[in-house]
Amino acid sequence: MKPIKRAFLDTEDGQILYRIGGEGESLLLLHMTPRSSDEFRELMPIIAQNRCAIAMDLMGLGDSDKPPRMYSIADYAKTIIALLDELNIHKTSILGNHTGAYVAAEVAAAYPERIEKLILCNIDKFSEEEKTTLVNRVSEALQIKENSTDLVERWSVRDSYVGSQELNHRCFLDEMKCYGHPPYGTLAATAYASTMPERLGLIKCPTLILSGTEDIKVLKQLSLSKPENRQVIAQAIPQAKMLEIEGGSFCMMNQMPDKISKVVLDFLDGTGD
Repeated sequence: MKPIKRAFLDTEDGQILYRIGGEGESLLLLHMTPRSSDEFRELMPIIAQNRCAIAMDLMGLGDSDKPPRMYSIADYAKTIIALLDELNIHKTSILGNHTGAYVAAEVAAAYPERIEKLILCNIDKFSEEEKTTLVNRVSEALQIKENSTDLVERWSVRDSYVGSQELNHRCFLDEMKCYGHPPYGTLAATAYASTMPERLGLIKCPTLILSGTEDIKVLKQLSLSKPENRQVIAQAIPQAKMLEIEGGSFCMMNQMPDKISKVVLDFLDGTGD
């Protein structure tokens, strides 16, 4: 088992925590909101057997510093390039889930010479109504209440799909680190939605879009997205193909590391269908 180590990158806006392990061609992993690089704790050791696996806490999330201003997806993309430069990595493949997928897409669009292959997981094209609903829900969830009854409620929200108390605890800790702060990642992603179609058209590298069937089912129930939104994204990227991950939930990176890693490595190695 390859060891995964942690370190910090100094930037003008604060420190960014990242995890790294393994050798060879690299794969950078970008998490969803309000998670952290812990979202890839199970996946990284598998990837690190064949590649250099890297995951970072996006600014404002996890153990990275809160940014001094509201960050845009373009700002987040610049931090990706800063980390690659720090690690002397000229070209990498990149995987992003939810918020991380928007950042990954923008890196591929803005810095095409730096990206080998792209994997976008559970990325959605939001309508104006869906954007408003999403921002309101996340903002409400991250407010600090005067009593602690809301903490019990937040814990129970994940019971239907997390599958273990240990994973729920890890998700809850990440969420608590965001309490009292703006939903940086969600605001950046929803703001990006208005320019996303033309940005996606700039992506030239081979792209795989993964969609968890349980993930999109829940989003549809919450009126936050629907399956056809993801089809639109797949059609907007010139070299994209889409694959459904049967049973994949919001926590599929933690819950299905063997299945996810096989799909990802097959795509990166050029052995997938």
